[in-house]
Amino acid sequence: MTEERSRRKLSAILSADAVGYSRLMGENENSTVQTLKAYREVMASLIQQHHGRVVDSPGDNLLQAHFLTGREYILELLL
Repeated sequence: MTEERSRRKLSAILSADAVGYSRLMGENENSTVQTLKAYREVMASLIQQHHGRVVDSPGDNLLQAHFLTGREYILELLL
């Protein structure tokens, strides 16, 4: 077995969904989009501080992040 195949990589995924997104969009689309954008920016900054990376942010799913280790993921959850 080559060394490359025997290496393991520990990773964690964070997925945050906006509760009540459809209702909020119906009540005030502009405000909802602006609030979602602000939250994404804050979360992206925190994720990067903990050596994670944003993979995608579709619709009301605020962020998906890949962390190098489970430790960084746990630190992010605690903040």
